[in-house]
This record gives sequence, C-alpha cells and structure tokens, in this order.
Amino acid sequence: MLEDRTAAPPFIGRQSAPPPPTPWPEAYPRGYAVVDVETTGLARHDRVISAAVYRLDARGEVEDHWYTLVNPERDPGPVWIHGLTSADLADAPRFAEVAQELSARLAERVLVAHNAVFDWSMLAREYARAGAAPPVRQRLCTIALTKELGLPLPNHKLESLAAHYGVEQRRAHHALDDARVLAEAFRPSLHLAASSGVALPLHQCRPLTEWHDAPAPAGPRGGYRPHRRSRRLPACPYPNPGRYRPGAPLVQGMRVAFSGDTSVDRELLEDRTVEAGLHVSGSVSRLTSLLVTNDPEAGTGKAVRARTVGTPMVDEGAFLQLLGGVVAQSGGGTPPPCGDFG
Repeated sequence: MLEDRTAAPPFIGRQSAPPPPTPWPEAYPRGYAVVDVETTGLARHDRVISAAVYRLDARGEVEDHWYTLVNPERDPGPVWIHGLTSADLADAPRFAEVAQELSARLAERVLVAHNAVFDWSMLAREYARAGAAPPVRQRLCTIALTKELGLPLPNHKLESLAAHYGVEQRRAHHALDDARVLAEAFRPSLHLAASSGVALPLHQCRPLTEWHDAPAPAGPRGGYRPHRRSRRLPACPYPNPGRYRPGAPLVQGMRVAFSGDTSVDRELLEDRTVEAGLHVSGSVSRLTSLLVTNDPEAGTGKAVRARTVGTPMVDEGAFLQLLGGVVAQSGGGTPPPCGDFG
C-alpha cells in the first residue's frame, strides 16, 4: 500500500514560528525529509512495517508526503502499539520493492526524525538486507534540536513537542501521522534556530557494509521487548595499560569506546574488539584509551567528553587496521581472546 500526496496538507494548530530571518543561514540544508518508521520491535533483528516521509523545503515548508506499509516477512510485533496485524501486512510490498521510491524521497535531503538514530539505524539495516545503498548523508534529531533551543518541555516525547507548538496528534504510533506531527513541530523549531543563530545538530549517516542478522528470539508476544537490552560483554582480564599513542599499536587491556555511525555493524566491532583482548567501554573518561568515531567534531556526549579530557580519537578505518596488530602487554605476541561468544 503506497500513498503519495504532492499537495501539502494544511497545518493544524497555532503557528508560533517567528518571521524568517533575512538572509536565511547559508550553512543550513537545502531540504529535509521528515521520517517516521514503525517496526516489529527495537532490536537490530527487528524489521520496518511502515514508513512515512514528509519532504520539506529549506525553510521547513511541506512539499509532499508519502506512506507505505512494508511486509516484514515475520510476525508484526507489538500490534497493541502500532495496530498493524499480519493480515494488514500480508499483501504489502517488501522493503526491497519500495527501496527505490523511498530513496527518491530521501535523496539530497537531511533525514529528520524524533530519536533519529533509531529511525536511521532501522532503515540502514533494511537497505543492507535489500543490497541497496541509502542516499542519506546526514540526519537531524529533533530531540537534540529541542535541547539546543532550550524548549521548556516536561520530557522528550513527541507528544510533548507537539503540545508545545499546538500541533494535534490524530493517531499516535501511525507512521504517517507521526511524520506529519513532527513536520509541523519541526518548522517552528527550524525558524527559531535560524533566528537565534543556533547551529543545527547534524550527524553523519554511514550505510552498513558489514553486518549480521540474528533471528528474532522466541519469547512472549512474538519476542517483543519494550526496551532494547544492552549486551553484556565478557570482562577483559587484562589491566588497562593507559592511553593509545598515535603511531603505536594497540595494547591488550586498553579501554575502547565507540561513538556515532560505523560501516561495520556495531556489535561485530565490539565482538572483534573484545576478541583482540581489549575492553569495550560504554562511556568516555580519563581512563579511556581510545575513542573510535567517524565524526570527531560531532556534538555527541562521548566526542565532547573525549575532547575535554584529551582522549585520542581515530576513525573506523584506522581502528580496523590497528585491531589487526594488537600486542600483548609484554610487548610481543598475539593476545588470547578476551571472552567466548559461543
């Protein structure tokens, strides 16, 4: 089921955006694609079951919108949340069949979403499964923009942002309506940022080139879990030898943190890091040996902290090269594995 509307629907609610500044900030993007996806769950093995895109011009005006159901080729997950049953999705196109049309909607635009890292990661994995390359190069999270603007919201839920701007929600957790609501709330936020001289919190998007797709786990209600569970990696038995020195090899026991998008699936990177005798850290501190990031100037908490405490940073490609030459703390030999992932 595909829906395409080239005429922009009227906005609902009060329009509180200030008049557009003149001139408009030159550094701002030329166009946006406001995206929402509904999924079978929150884990990496979960699938997209519906997607909606509102295309906006440089100043946030709606150009058109598009919506499709997607057959996930598995159970639909939390029907009580998104309302889509197996029967609803049985005749829907598979993601590979809508990837080209979706790409046309996203091309040469910044992807905008509420908690954008989730929507982007789900789309990136769907594109990888389909053997296609997503056209997205940057994303903007409206939660991050809200924080930059200092909006007085009680929490970071979409409904709170919508209420702040007087935008009516008609069908929560329906991709098309959630995308409409976000498009309406994004426009005044965009104008407020422009008039206030706020730099937009843009982040790089990297397509997956290496990944794995574990089967959905068996469990209650099709294995759906309301929260993504953090993986528990094996403890590293080696003491921390200190910070990484540029030009030197990595040494077993070093504490490595990751931030931002990677072309290799994050879990694969973490597994290989542990297997090489290194410790994977979920945060950055003065004890962190190295931060791996493809966007060292990003405003992520880890990157900001690394710059503050002087933690060395390398990109993913450099890290993968270093990973092949990790040395034992004695200065030679290949370190034994730091855990069993069997």
